Amino acid sequence: MERAYQRSDASYDGVFYLGVRTTGIFCRPSCPARKPKPENVEFFAMPKEALFAGYRPCLRCRPLEGDEAPPWVARLLQRVERRPDTRIRERDLRTMGVEPARVRRYFSTRYGLTFQAYCRARRLAQAFERIRHGGSVDDAVFDTGYESHSGFREAFQKTFGLTPRRTAEGDCIRLAWLDTPMGPMVAGATDGGICLLEFTDRRMLEHQFVMLKRRFKAGFAPGRHPHLTTLRRELGEYFAGKRQVFDVPVEVRGTPFEMKVWEELQRIPYGETRSYADMAQRVGSPAAVRAVGRANGLNAIAIVVPCHRVVNKNGDLGGYGGGLWRKRRLLHLEAASTR
Repeated sequence: MERAYQRSDASYDGVFYLGVRTTGIFCRPSCPARKPKPENVEFFAMPKEALFAGYRPCLRCRPLEGDEAPPWVARLLQRVERRPDTRIRERDLRTMGVEPARVRRYFSTRYGLTFQAYCRARRLAQAFERIRHGGSVDDAVFDTGYESHSGFREAFQKTFGLTPRRTAEGDCIRLAWLDTPMGPMVAGATDGGICLLEFTDRRMLEHQFVMLKRRFKAGFAPGRHPHLTTLRRELGEYFAGKRQVFDVPVEVRGTPFEMKVWEELQRIPYGETRSYADMAQRVGSPAAVRAVGRANGLNAIAIVVPCHRVVNKNGDLGGYGGGLWRKRRLLHLEAASTR
């Protein structure tokens, strides 16, 4: 890591961040600012760790804004997508000119799982789709590279919460990671629509995964889905100030009260805000201001279901799971686009 930031090596951007004790700021490895002495540097795996340690983001390299993945990541993901059933071993990575340790750290930091776990999840997701559309379990075992039916069944049930032969009864939440001007986000989609869109540094993200798995009775796996493709395009248009209404379908599941709050959130016009008290009135429970705030915080589809448009009665921003600085920027973006 010391060698990477001394060389301003952009291929390590997103892999780690460095905090400079003498200035109180944290940067990407590629930051063009003057290089600090090693004894004045500490390293972090995620921006939120640097923020919680008291560092503020650098104004030159802007570490909180969207990371562009190093070129080797795109090549690696393309190879996985072309042949998900082919195992990529450490010697294959070295042949591609990438150190396995760098790959492990990048995937663990960015996706929350190792590269091998990512590949395994893609193979299982492919098997899920094949079995769901009439393919045999025997073929799925062979295509995913498992040496035994028992090993395949165990991995499949652990991932999706059901046996291969019961695949038609369940669903799989496909996951994708999106770069945005306000930081990376993770999105999830079922055949019914988008069910997850969160900033990856949100503290409650793990809780959201647990809640979605329980409510949808579905497992998670990296994968492609038309809804994710649509979301990626529409989110880009939104941040460019060219889209005010999202057309991508959403699928939300919660208590009847939570569902009413989330439906009301989607009725707040672009560029406007509502107070928590106003939201309570609109869902027919004037005294349930705190419950509205809780339901707002449990919304798992940021931006598309615009919980950022709810503020305190006095106009203060209130809370936001993605961070108040993001809430402020989202509201400024929408206000500027309506002038």
